[in-house]
Amino acid sequence: MKRFAAALLGMCLSGLVAAHSFQLGSIHIGHPWSRAMPETSATGSVYLSLENQGKEADKLVSASTPRAETAELHTHVNDNGVMRMRKVDSVELAPGKTVKFAPGSYHVMLMGLKQPLKAGDHFPLTLKFEKAGSVKVDVVVQDGGAAAEHSH
Repeated sequence: MKRFAAALLGMCLSGLVAAHSFQLGSIHIGHPWSRAMPETSATGSVYLSLENQGKEADKLVSASTPRAETAELHTHVNDNGVMRMRKVDSVELAPGKTVKFAPGSYHVMLMGLKQPLKAGDHFPLTLKFEKAGSVKVDVVVQDGGAAAEHSH
């Protein structure tokens, strides 16, 4: 019975981790996560969703974390049939719209990781918006399989 209760508690807690979100004014930040990376990797990415629930446009203008030397806003662009990653100065958040940061799209690029991204780890990420201000969110590091299944 104790094993069953422990397993049930673990399933409930893992569901909470998979569905964490944050709110800053009219900006809803959905499930910030990163994929576990090999110990030798100096880079990683953070994915999340940003929903502007307000009536005015806003912009995500920067990100920072103590986990890496640099955090930049990036996207992928098709350059004559070749997908290339590009740094962007900001990400527009139109009123009533959601922007998804996902593999192959927008992401927060972490460069100069100070320690490996291991499944189960958490780390803080500060997001700065042009109008809404700044908010610190908790990024969950997921293994490759769990990250691939996540649809946020």
